[in-house]
Amino acid sequence: MNGEEPGQSVLLADDVRRMRRALQLAVHARDVEHEVPVGAVLVRDGEVVGEGWNRNLTLHDPTAHAEILAMRAAGALLGNHRLGGTTLYVTLEPCVMCAMAMVHARIERLVYAAADPKTGAAGGRFDTLLSDQHNHRVEVVGGVLAEESASLLREFFRARR
Repeated sequence: MNGEEPGQSVLLADDVRRMRRALQLAVHARDVEHEVPVGAVLVRDGEVVGEGWNRNLTLHDPTAHAEILAMRAAGALLGNHRLGGTTLYVTLEPCVMCAMAMVHARIERLVYAAADPKTGAAGGRFDTLLSDQHNHRVEVVGGVLAEESASLLREFFRARR
């Protein structure tokens, strides 16, 4: 997306590069841990402060989504559960659980690749991140390298059938 829709911020020059790293993590999830290929990178002041990939199956943990693991890593590194001033890059539109964790952590900005029409919480299925009812707003940019991410997910699920 170009950032001109309501609730959308402007795409920054570094966004594609960071999303490419998130896609690498998604491939790792698929190839190494046989997980749904979703990757996430959390950045503050131009530095990566957390990375994650889906590990639900590996850790036997329903909360081990890529976004949550990236936020946990950042919290540990920064010594704070508040992650203000950060941008989260994720290869799939976050679910409601991840969206609310982002609100609680005070993530400043979300950049996601593929939309998730079934469970997405940034306008795909739910408007969780776009709601004006929260005490914190997360800027949202969707569609960055969307086709690469969607293709990775389609191939993964096709191979599992």
